[in-house]
Amino acid sequence: MTNPSPTILAQNLTLTLGTEQAPVEILRGIDLRVETGETVALLGPSGSGKSSLMAVLSGLERASGGTLSVAGEDFAAMGEDALAHARRGRIGIVLQAFHLLPTMTAQENVATPMELAGESDAQPRARAELEAVGLGHRLDHYPQQLSGGEQQRVAIARATAARPALIFADEPTGNLDAATGHEIVDLLFARRAETGATLLVITHDPELAEQCGRIITLADGRIATDTKADTGEAAARG
Repeated sequence: MTNPSPTILAQNLTLTLGTEQAPVEILRGIDLRVETGETVALLGPSGSGKSSLMAVLSGLERASGGTLSVAGEDFAAMGEDALAHARRGRIGIVLQAFHLLPTMTAQENVATPMELAGESDAQPRARAELEAVGLGHRLDHYPQQLSGGEQQRVAIARATAARPALIFADEPTGNLDAATGHEIVDLLFARRAETGATLLVITHDPELAEQCGRIITLADGRIATDTKADTGEAAARG
């Protein structure tokens, strides 16, 4: 019996920015396999390539080289427009700075991506998702009328409403106090469990990382260690 296809499969993934005369190597040959339903924490110092790797894996940035399959799609072969289309419905993203549209209500912020993807029931699904994250009473509020924790709840609802195969979270508690951050982490993992999505989290918080089934540490654009929680054994990469 063959194993099902992984949600993410990257081989010798590279990202080089800058100019031809002064190239800057950001990712230096990433090999990564992430199975469906895994929860993965990405750790590493500033400049190690964490956010760049997430940008490439989520289709926000195109890799310079290597192969990359994400949720059954060949991301390495796609241009920007094709990547944007491939992300819809497949990938949800939660960012530290929330990135809600200030002129839209909470419900509109959640519904709009689904409407752009052609979903006919976007509004009722947005309402249901906001109710699921405890914001059924804030549907018509604008971001500036919401606390930081409430804004991040809207962002989580937006990321999970379309039931994506993959959820990426980049420092999701970075702009929140400790108590609110704990609530957001619990909510993020609860929504992930309910939807069955694969979750990748960039974090500097060791407690958040320990909640993931796997911890990957990056250093200088490469995977330095890859530890699975169920074995506790770390595999060092050269």
